[in-house]
Amino acid sequence: MTTANFKNYFSGSSTQYGKYRPQYPKGLFKYLASVSPDNDKAWDCACGTGQSSLGLNEHFKEVVATDASENQIVKAIKKPGITYQISPAEKTQIANEEIDLITVAQALHWFNIESFFKEADRVLKKNGILAVWTYNLLEINEILDKIISDLYNETLQQYWPPERKMVEKGYKEITFPFTTISPPSFKMQAEWNLIQLIGYFETWSALKKYKKENQSDELTDIFEKVRTLWGNPDDKKTITWPLTIIIKQKIT
Repeated sequence: MTTANFKNYFSGSSTQYGKYRPQYPKGLFKYLASVSPDNDKAWDCACGTGQSSLGLNEHFKEVVATDASENQIVKAIKKPGITYQISPAEKTQIANEEIDLITVAQALHWFNIESFFKEADRVLKKNGILAVWTYNLLEINEILDKIISDLYNETLQQYWPPERKMVEKGYKEITFPFTTISPPSFKMQAEWNLIQLIGYFETWSALKKYKKENQSDELTDIFEKVRTLWGNPDDKKTITWPLTIIIKQKIT
């Protein structure tokens, strides 16, 4: 796979994606640094606008952050110690056995997975770590969760890319290389108002496709229900996304 034919669902709205996607917990990056053989060099694969890259930057001397989307790289947050490169996950310019930690945040399902695992094996040091994580539906409260679940599973069901099924199953059907390390539980949390929540929904690829193909008022009706239940749009509520984290160590 090359930069020309990867499935580019997000680069058209990189600014919105960076603004309205939740932040990963700082404790996750601290933990990953603690299990890595060294804290010299990390590779944030499919970095997007750099959410994980910034977290890694606090613990590693150097972070190589790659993404197949030029637009995502252009919009990524620049900081000393992070080198951004336009590159597919399956073939990079990284040298053999120079990486302590590889992270893939909410992106593995877009890869040619077998080819990526070969690339990970090539660039990881002995005892290097491959950390992959994903998240599915958010949680707010019982009533709002039901409306959001219906939006996701009913209204938008046929508009999700087929790769989304891997996320829904927590990557359980993927056969990973290397030796398993069992991590502690982590979750993302944010204090958002209604505008931020709707902005997050607008980053969903299925919602974009639905709006492009339909003139229906169904989405308006759903969001109006959410608005009514929310109350004052400026009020903030706690939003939670449980993380599914898979950690593997290259022993040989």
